[in-house]
Amino acid sequence: MSAPHQNPFEALGGEDGVVALVDRFYELMDTLPEAATIRAMHKEDLALIRDKLATFLIGWMGGPQRYNEKFGRVIIPLAHRPFDIGPAERDAWLLCMQRALEDRDVDPTWIELIMQPMRQMADMCMTRSA
Repeated sequence: MSAPHQNPFEALGGEDGVVALVDRFYELMDTLPEAATIRAMHKEDLALIRDKLATFLIGWMGGPQRYNEKFGRVIIPLAHRPFDIGPAERDAWLLCMQRALEDRDVDPTWIELIMQPMRQMADMCMTRSA
């Protein structure tokens, strides 16, 4: 995906590309040993959370803004407050996202442009420091 794009949404191939990214993300969460702790924080059935993450990312990356109408307003750090998230859990989440982007064959420049704010969001979602 090396053609010039306006935003990450386009760089990933639109809605289908973002959904495929989220699908790969959760496949990695299911299979990477480093992600076992964060996978255990989720229900067995990932259908709703997959839809929520895909819908959020579609809008966040520059596509249609549908999250609020579909799920209501979200404040990312508050949504994660009930979970025990420290540096290891944050890093596992970021590892899954980084690998999912790499597996989607996204241009490395776009990967960094996407991962930089994701790292900041992941930091804000931590509920403990160690």
